[in-house]
Amino acid sequence: MSALLPRLKRIGAMMVGMPDYDTYLAHMRRHHPERTPMDRTQFFRERQEARYGGRNGGKCC
Repeated sequence: MSALLPRLKRIGAMMVGMPDYDTYLAHMRRHHPERTPMDRTQFFRERQEARYGGRNGGKCC
């Protein structure tokens, strides 16, 4: 039962399009061990900019 709450939080975050930082860290460890992963703040800022086009004035393409 204790593992249920974190799982539900991850599912809820995925449903609204919020990326999972722990999944990102696991990916970086597995596939890019030579690179330093972004910290949590950098990760969320980068994901928001990629999703909403923060640097491109909100343009899609």
